[in-house]
Amino acid sequence: MGADRYARTETRKDDRSGSYTRKCHTRAGELELKMPKLRKQTFEMAIIEHYRHRVASIEEALIEMYLAGVSVQRVEDITVALWGTRVSLGTISKLNQRIYGQIEEWRNRPIGSDFPYVYLDGVVLKRSWGGAVKNVSVLVAIGVGDDGYRRILGIVEGTKEDKVGWSGFLRHLQARGLKGIRLVLSDACLGRKESIGDFYP
Repeated sequence: MGADRYARTETRKDDRSGSYTRKCHTRAGELELKMPKLRKQTFEMAIIEHYRHRVASIEEALIEMYLAGVSVQRVEDITVALWGTRVSLGTISKLNQRIYGQIEEWRNRPIGSDFPYVYLDGVVLKRSWGGAVKNVSVLVAIGVGDDGYRRILGIVEGTKEDKVGWSGFLRHLQARGLKGIRLVLSDACLGRKESIGDFYP
């Protein structure tokens, strides 16, 4: 505010107007914070952003649990055991919507440089969904740039390793700007071999 309590000075920007309590979830459990109120400005804390009720590490842990296949109900129970507070199903859902938005943004980002060497492969992963564990096919492209560093160029889930699946994936990579390929490295999957020539002869 530019002034000490009760000080009368030309540098004063605002006046205090009491305080209110606010709960905050941390790794040490739930804290009750006493927040000062100002007449004109909004008070901002360095510890936690305005309108948030959990520190970032708690939110990251909730997202990690969900992405690892822990059910939403189980995540709720774990939060009680770890931090002594229950996080609502709606809160977990909102956090996951935010992370899925970031994942989609990453998946569709432009590929801004040439990649002379590209590794293509299909991987089968186990995924927990609705209490059942199922196999999920994932197509992956890893490029090696002129600088010698490897980068994951693209990942698509739920696509079979047939010509249709690989063609769709290669079309997606080409649309995002993948170019400058001199060598594609892969196993002898027939669907992949048939589709590579259509996009990168």
